[in-house]
Amino acid sequence: MSQTRRLRRAALPLAAAALLASTACTSSGGSGSGSGGAGGDGRLKVALAFPPAQAMSPYGDDAVTLSRLAVVEGLTRLDRNGEARPALAVSWKRDGDRAWVFTVREGAVFHDGTKLDAAAAARSLTAAQKASPKPRVLSDTTLTATAEGTDTVRITTKDPDPLLPQRLANPSLSILSAAAYGGGGRVDPAGHATGPFTLARVNGAVSATLERNDAYWGAKAKAPGVDVRFVADGTARANALRTKDVDVAEYVPISQASLLGDGLVHAFPSARTNGLSLNTGRGVFADPAMRAAAREAVDSKALADGVYEGRADTARGLLGPGVPWAAKLRTAPAGRAKAAAPAEVRRAPEIVLATYTNRPELPEAATVVQQQLEKRGFTVKQVVRDYAQMEADALAGKYDAFIQARNTLLDTADPVSYLASDFTCDGSFNISQLCSKPVDAAVDKAASLADTDARHRAEMAAEAAILGADALVPLVHERFVQGYDETRVRGVALDPMERTLITADTRLG
Repeated sequence: MSQTRRLRRAALPLAAAALLASTACTSSGGSGSGSGGAGGDGRLKVALAFPPAQAMSPYGDDAVTLSRLAVVEGLTRLDRNGEARPALAVSWKRDGDRAWVFTVREGAVFHDGTKLDAAAAARSLTAAQKASPKPRVLSDTTLTATAEGTDTVRITTKDPDPLLPQRLANPSLSILSAAAYGGGGRVDPAGHATGPFTLARVNGAVSATLERNDAYWGAKAKAPGVDVRFVADGTARANALRTKDVDVAEYVPISQASLLGDGLVHAFPSARTNGLSLNTGRGVFADPAMRAAAREAVDSKALADGVYEGRADTARGLLGPGVPWAAKLRTAPAGRAKAAAPAEVRRAPEIVLATYTNRPELPEAATVVQQQLEKRGFTVKQVVRDYAQMEADALAGKYDAFIQARNTLLDTADPVSYLASDFTCDGSFNISQLCSKPVDAAVDKAASLADTDARHRAEMAAEAAILGADALVPLVHERFVQGYDETRVRGVALDPMERTLITADTRLG
């Protein structure tokens, strides 16, 4: 066992005490302060890893949190196969190459009591299109939404978009009431969405309270509410689950999984790739030869076996086992630079390697990657903080290297949006700062193809171009580990795309 993991396990009682103190300090009566199963009121207690990074704005990663808590909904939803299914729209059809017509669900109302109609849907989609920065899901397209009567929305895209129905299921394109939109581009989903639960209160980065939406258009939530704690420390989340201080704990640390046992730990395949983004825009890794040297230094198997204790797969590319068609279509990276010689690497300035604490394996992975880079001759300084404190700097290119865990199917259930947002010149989540005409052309080609097989082949050609530029070094492909007591909690969603966790069906008993 590594020294890092021994220290983590030794610190377990302290971390649990910190979580209990946080819970005691932030519960102050009212329906939102229920004690979950322990109190017998049926309220769920949930520990999430990531606190709000943008004040619950639907245009960033907070949108996924809102989706995982069953607060927000879009015109469509995705089934297990990534196909679009009805949600706030009951049907849709294509009208020419660039237009789609959606019929809005009759009888649905927002949490504030106002009625869902075509105008509300068009308003929300227009606001998302105008947002700055744009949601990642819109990185590779431009849409115009227009209400036609009370129940029909026409959506036109700049270029043909065969994935539009899947795209509209993205949490960043959720439909909100008029009252959600304030001045200066501010958007507040609290009390203004349509899901089975309404976001009643948010206590900064500490906690949130959800109440059942009794006016929901579909099956009503079986739990009366959800009390959420944002707990970045993975060991604290695991121990809170063990002591029944929470009913559901997301992203249980690998180091705690064997201690919790199979009754509390539920692992399943994911579409998540953990990668080392190299800053191609400035600093040491602006040199392709230095990026190639870093790539050659990384040993994926050592990470999978050591840090992840065999609960991850060695990296094969950007798209791992959670994207089952990728392996058979993969082609070799093209145009890779020759790696810089060790003597040249040793003369390079110090590099800053950053990652975040919210996923407990990443800091340990960063330590192993640092050792691997230093063995190659790099001088490395680590920066490790909470993700909310790092995202803006990472997107601004202030780190030389950044280790992140990225769900490659999160945006549209098809990796073309991930490729566009993370690796194109105009990508809104381009941590590697890559701007390459061949990569842009390859991604554009994939986005233009309606035939699924042809699009997948084009996506793998784009993967080869990105790997050829060494913009990202794949580290491992994660397997998700969610925590709940299967004898007490029912209806937790184990979703490889990470969009759902708590649903209308989630309950105690």
